[in-house]
Amino acid sequence: MAALPESITALIATLSKLPGVGPRSAERLALHLVQTDSAIVKQLADTMLQAKEKIQFCTTCGALTEKSPCLICEDSRRDASLVCVVERAVDILSVEKSGTFRGKFHVLGGKISPLDGVEPEDLKISDLENRLAHEPIKEIIIALGTDVEGDATSNYLAKRLARPGLKISRIGFGLPAGSGLEFADELTLNRALESRREML
Repeated sequence: MAALPESITALIATLSKLPGVGPRSAERLALHLVQTDSAIVKQLADTMLQAKEKIQFCTTCGALTEKSPCLICEDSRRDASLVCVVERAVDILSVEKSGTFRGKFHVLGGKISPLDGVEPEDLKISDLENRLAHEPIKEIIIALGTDVEGDATSNYLAKRLARPGLKISRIGFGLPAGSGLEFADELTLNRALESRREML
């Protein structure tokens, strides 16, 4: 089989770095792009650059947004006494798809994992403590994956954040062991939120 031109090989290598894009998908995408009208490819590139330049993290909760604070933090109809703690900003989208959670969010920015060099001070735990001091939060729902790091981080948070008048719960059954929120469907997430249990 004839070797692909170097520019296509470079494009395939770049596309294969995207999450969920394997070598075969990257090759199909690259071959499609180089055969597509230049105006469409330019529009795609411009849209990607605009999104990268406009999107930022909400200074309050850590969600992806174009302006800070984000729409969720600014929404007075949401329950400010209820905060759902998630690992990553994209996990907010998963919880929102369940359609049942009407509280606010807080993004940790990861999970405690000493083997990977991630310690508690690397996460946005102090930001959450600051919110507890200034917002009318009565319950924190910890919505982390059920892997070893997720369990360790959840237990650490429950102990560190414990204070009188604050309920700390963790989402219940329904999430497959060892996986994250992005793999759960809306019904599973809904049930997990409803069956949350108090920690400590």
